[in-house]
Amino acid sequence: MSNIQPAQLEWAQDWLKEVKSLYIGGEWVEGGGSLLSSINPANGQELGKFRGANEENVNQAVAAAHGAFEVGEWKTMSRRERGRTMWKIAACIREHHAELATLESLDNGKLYKEAYLDDVTEAAELFEYYGGWVDKFYGEVSPVEGNFTSFTTKDPIGVCGQIVPWNFPIVMGVWKLAPALAMGNTIVFKPSSATSYSIIRLFEIIHDSGLLPKGTINLILGEGRIGSYITRHMGVDKVSFTGSTGVGKQLVHDSADSNLKPVTLELGGKSPNIIFADAPNMDAAIERSFYGLFTHKGEKCSAPTRLFVERPVYERVVGKLAEYADAYKLGDPFDVNSDQGPQVSRAHMESILGYIQKGVQQGARIAAGGYRDTEGNNEQGYYVRPTILADVTNDMIVAQEEIFGPVLVVIPFDTEEEAVRLANDSIYGLAAGLWTNDVARAHRVANKLDAGQVFVNRYGCYDYASPFGGFKQSGWGKEYAIHSLSSYTKTKAIWIAH
Repeated sequence: MSNIQPAQLEWAQDWLKEVKSLYIGGEWVEGGGSLLSSINPANGQELGKFRGANEENVNQAVAAAHGAFEVGEWKTMSRRERGRTMWKIAACIREHHAELATLESLDNGKLYKEAYLDDVTEAAELFEYYGGWVDKFYGEVSPVEGNFTSFTTKDPIGVCGQIVPWNFPIVMGVWKLAPALAMGNTIVFKPSSATSYSIIRLFEIIHDSGLLPKGTINLILGEGRIGSYITRHMGVDKVSFTGSTGVGKQLVHDSADSNLKPVTLELGGKSPNIIFADAPNMDAAIERSFYGLFTHKGEKCSAPTRLFVERPVYERVVGKLAEYADAYKLGDPFDVNSDQGPQVSRAHMESILGYIQKGVQQGARIAAGGYRDTEGNNEQGYYVRPTILADVTNDMIVAQEEIFGPVLVVIPFDTEEEAVRLANDSIYGLAAGLWTNDVARAHRVANKLDAGQVFVNRYGCYDYASPFGGFKQSGWGKEYAIHSLSSYTKTKAIWIAH
């Protein structure tokens, strides 16, 4: 970790002493809702407090965003100046890199090195990436018949409600903030009540920089029902949500019951990962299949949670996975020797352990893990050992429902057709992977897998230039690339008679 700045634990302890509040219209405002606590999952102790919002606070935030959109400077600023401003925000994030990563790790439980190298690094890069798009996304001339010229414009959609989950607060927050800002929109933003601190600090940093006009971004804190207030609000023009499929369905109803605002959804996953016996490098396939799931504590929607293994190599794969799991060191997220931090909350830890128990009851075999880790200083934290459930069948609860933790289910198969059928037998369709040395099979299976991303011979390839998002009950719409920009604009066709 020599290339990582030291964690700012002393600074964070001091920063967390103050009760945090909402950010509306360029000012910090005390919320009218409940006083909420955030818990450090590594030790079960309170980190700090913040005041949640009530419905009137949502009204105030929407009014501020609407005013800033209608008469503010952001939408009318030159595109190049808007792009330069976003690059400056990226520089501010880098200046406070260690602070943001420290808060993310304290609040969520992920390793500090994961928060630093993955989450905060990507947040800065995304502001730069979308800052470069502001003058490159535009309409087109349409080849219409007759004596007309017809062309389209790409206009900002307006006030955007944005709601993010607790597993990747800052990076998923910027997935939404950056493209929306690039297109000239204004924002009402809500993080999860379980992990609000890195987003609060990001808003502080942007506020202190003075880079954005007042009302351009607004921060609402609070419990899940506040998200429904935002989605139902008649003054919100678009909502982007990342989280559970159940909540996503509720937000669609909220939109339908209000002004039919467009809703983009990045929801759950139960992603299949298929290892054929002819994988080009079996050891590499096993290693990547393990780390693709168990980094960030397995709390990842696109993680390869269902591993289908061709029967001739099945026992070899299960055995090697168990070795990796048994060698994992669970402990303090700020300890450089830790491989895995605690789950985000006690309730979530208990949910994961409950799923493991259900798997065993239905006939799964625990090849590794399967219990809460209380070794050493872990006793008060929410640690779950990396768990390998072998001999699973695809109809088991653990193979169908999203566990969202460090649990990998391993399922044997005999034929390519069986593997594809089982992989697609899910309500989800976020991601999928396969490992084979047969080029024809790679194309054939990739085309048959019903998922928004399919990874061949390297699970988990992500780039800002490639769309991220799933099929079926994994959601609507895409994050990243030009596709995210499209969701934050409205297309207008203009006809001029000659």
